[in-house]
Amino acid sequence: MLSQTLDDTTLTGLVADATAAPSMHNAQPWQFRYTRAGRTLTLLADLRRTLPEADPATRALHVGCGAALLNLRVSAAHHGLEAVTALLPEPSDPALLATIRFGVRHDAPRKPEDEALDALHPAIPDRHTSRYPFDDQPIPEDVRARLAEAARVEGADFTFLASPHLETVLELIRDAEGYNRGDPAREAEQRHWTRDTKTEAPVDGIADYAFGPRDASERAITRDFVGSGVFPGRPRVPFEKRPQLALLTTPGDHALDWLCAGQALERVLLTATLHQVSTSFSTQPIEWPDLRWLLRDPVFGTGQAQMIVRLGYGPVGPRTPRRPLDQILTIEP
Repeated sequence: MLSQTLDDTTLTGLVADATAAPSMHNAQPWQFRYTRAGRTLTLLADLRRTLPEADPATRALHVGCGAALLNLRVSAAHHGLEAVTALLPEPSDPALLATIRFGVRHDAPRKPEDEALDALHPAIPDRHTSRYPFDDQPIPEDVRARLAEAARVEGADFTFLASPHLETVLELIRDAEGYNRGDPAREAEQRHWTRDTKTEAPVDGIADYAFGPRDASERAITRDFVGSGVFPGRPRVPFEKRPQLALLTTPGDHALDWLCAGQALERVLLTATLHQVSTSFSTQPIEWPDLRWLLRDPVFGTGQAQMIVRLGYGPVGPRTPRRPLDQILTIEP
C-alpha cells in the first residue's frame, strides 16, 4: 500500500530536479501544484511563458514540460517513491498536463523500471546544453543503441542520421537559422529570452555565458543566440566538420505525443550524460512547417520530427539559471 506522507524537503527536492530539465530558450514554461490531502502533484503549462513566434502551437512548450516530468519520475524513483502518472487528465483544461500521485510501496519489491530511472538520477545536475565544438570521435555503437533504447522506453524513436539524409538535415538547419535571422519578430522574441549578466542576475533565459563561441567557418548548426547582433569579445573557433546528429520522432503529432517526446528526450539526454556524451539542440527547421516535413528520412522515415539532437565529445556547457521554487511550486492543504 502507499504511505500517506510526503515531507516538504522531499517535495522541493523533487521539483528542483524536475526544473533542471531543458526548455526552448530556457523559458521554463511550467508550474507545479501539490495537494497534501491527495498526495498529488499537478504539472501545469505556464502559458505566460509561451513563444508565439517560434512555437505558436506550443509543441516545444509541451516537450519541455515532458522533459521536466521525466526528471520528476527519476527523482521519485531515487527517493523510493511510487509515482502514478496520468497525462492530460482533463481534456477540457489544456494547461493541465499531468498529475503525479506519490507514495511508498511497502508490500512489493522494487520494480525494474524504478531501478532504471533511479540509475539516471546522478545525471540530472550534470546535464547541460553545450554550444561548444565537439571533437571528431564517433559515438560507439553500443552507446548509440542505449540512447535509442532510452527513447523507445518512452514511446519515441531516436535515430542517428547517415548520409545522404544527414547532409539534407544539415542544410535544413542552416536554412532555418537564416530564416530566423531574417524574421524581425522571431529575432525580437529570441532577444527577449537572452540575458546580459553584466546588468542582471537571470533566473531564466539564455545567459550570455552560455552562448558559446562562433564558428570560424560560419557553418555551425547550434542556435546562435546573438542572432544578427554583435557580442564583443566572442571567440571564433572551428566546429566539427561532420556533426553527429540524431532525430527524435513520435508516431503522432499532438499534445500527448509532445509530452512523450519530452520524456523520451530527457531520458536520452540523461543517458548520454552518464556516458560522457555532450549534447545540444538544432531544432530550427522543426519550427518552420515548410522545412519540418523535409526532415523525415525519404526512405525509412515514418514518424513526426520532434527534436534534432547534436551529440559528441567535448565541453558539457555551463549551468543555465533556474527560477526560484517559490515562483514555481504552490502547496495546498
